[in-house]
Amino acid sequence: MEIQYKNLKIFGPAVLKVRIPDEITKKLNDYIDEVVKDEEKSKNLNLGESLAGDVTQEFFLENEFAKSCGWLDFIANSTKIFIELNEGKKIKSFNLIRSWVVRQFQNEYNPVHWHSGHISGAGFLKLPQTFGKHTQDKQNKQYHGGKLELIHGTKQFLSESVFKITPEVGDFYLFPHYMMHTVYPFKNTKEERRSISFNARVDEEAFNVY
Repeated sequence: MEIQYKNLKIFGPAVLKVRIPDEITKKLNDYIDEVVKDEEKSKNLNLGESLAGDVTQEFFLENEFAKSCGWLDFIANSTKIFIELNEGKKIKSFNLIRSWVVRQFQNEYNPVHWHSGHISGAGFLKLPQTFGKHTQDKQNKQYHGGKLELIHGTKQFLSESVFKITPEVGDFYLFPHYMMHTVYPFKNTKEERRSISFNARVDEEAFNVY
């Protein structure tokens, strides 16, 4: 499997940007559409009680589907690249804890939170044509609606503490499990912002930097 990637060392912890192959994006979206139509399955896969977001729907991917559609191999291989680039180590194991989908609509949000495990990631499967704009006429201020923001430490001289990500379908970002992150609410649309995330453990030898 060929993976397109760009290593981003913007601040503190390393971040890896990869592209989800189009065929996997399609399989994931088709699967999600089927789950949404099936009330019983949606209920069985529901993760709303254990995730932080105030959003319309959150549910986990079934392990067998994650394997059959190529998603598991994609995130495992991306994690391998991520750790080799930044730690110079080859992982010996990749153990998926969980992968899940977030269906977010206007005025909904994901508060600042972090994940368990060792490695996490988040990316985009479906996006509205617009996220809206500032209520006031702010010509010189960037509008953050719908964006993913990674947070680490505090802003200091020559040190940024946030990394704002403008969503693009197919983009996926890997980062350490402890990385705080949030998704801002958006408005002026009835369309869905659909994202996918995961957390996983690797072997202790790769994870232990001490």
